[in-house]
Amino acid sequence: MIVIRTPGGLSLRVRSRALAVGAGATLVAFAVGVVSIGGGDYPMSPADVLRTLAGQGSATDNFIIGELRLPRLVTALLVGAALALAGTVFQSLVRNPLGSPDVLGFTQGAAVGALVVVVAGGSSLALSTGAVAGGLGTGLLIYALAWRNGVHGHRLVLVGIGVSAILTGVNGYLLTRGQLMEAARAMLWLTGSLDGRGWSDALPLLAAMAVLVPLVLLGCGPALRMLELGDDAAGGLGVRVGVLRPVLLGAAVLLVSLAAAAAGPVSFVALTAPHVAKRLTRAPGPNLLPSMAVGAALLVAADWAAQRVFAGHQLPVGVLTGALGGAYLVWLLAAQRRAGRL
Repeated sequence: MIVIRTPGGLSLRVRSRALAVGAGATLVAFAVGVVSIGGGDYPMSPADVLRTLAGQGSATDNFIIGELRLPRLVTALLVGAALALAGTVFQSLVRNPLGSPDVLGFTQGAAVGALVVVVAGGSSLALSTGAVAGGLGTGLLIYALAWRNGVHGHRLVLVGIGVSAILTGVNGYLLTRGQLMEAARAMLWLTGSLDGRGWSDALPLLAAMAVLVPLVLLGCGPALRMLELGDDAAGGLGVRVGVLRPVLLGAAVLLVSLAAAAAGPVSFVALTAPHVAKRLTRAPGPNLLPSMAVGAALLVAADWAAQRVFAGHQLPVGVLTGALGGAYLVWLLAAQRRAGRL
């Protein structure tokens, strides 16, 4: 345990293993990112990439990295971190390892909003706005349906699964209503893809995370661990559950919606990253910062693999995360059953 004391007299306790896991995941994300943006039709060595990032590259290198490849990497880092943080918040609030936006229907809600825009022939900016509106609307709907003298974890999960099934059908219907080119565009977006992402995709998510991440980490993080003990216990410890839960849910839904707006509904990162982080840190509680670092590393590595593993074919990153995440979900369900929790 490391204790950091501030000049104002405040102290912050950080578990050394959690700090090491976060730092290690960050280094992995950076290393894979350097290798990733150095590949392609114009290959560059890691030394050339680092030199260009430091502002000492040629005009060609600066253009290729700064305008074509770096925005994709930054988007992947931000989307992975945002999804992991949202997944950690959801799993802590519902006290269920399956509590992720993929399962609860928030990702499908963002997809509905985006598909409405695609079918209507809207622009990329309108698509992002539609994804955010769809995610927020779904969050309000699930919260309202799950409300009964408060919102409890199991009820939220069950309502979310039901709403997710309905929205999946709505998405299928919307695809049938679009023109051929619109439907193809929608299908590519629905798989989750980082192809062609620019600064216009990364900067809105970066601006939102600059507000939401400190809110969750500093404003609500300590109380989130108390909420894992249950509403009654958290209330007895002085946590204003009725205020904190909607704030955390709203922040998590915004993170998911903005991540979907930037890269489409990338599957299973929000489910997998918190579990991987917790297993690595072996620490109780939400493990917010390690989860964010692991989520960023997972998505960057998945994007690199999707571009390189199958020679001559670049897969959307959502295809790879969906396949690996689905396998992880099956393993998790089997582990829960062996432990007698299912």
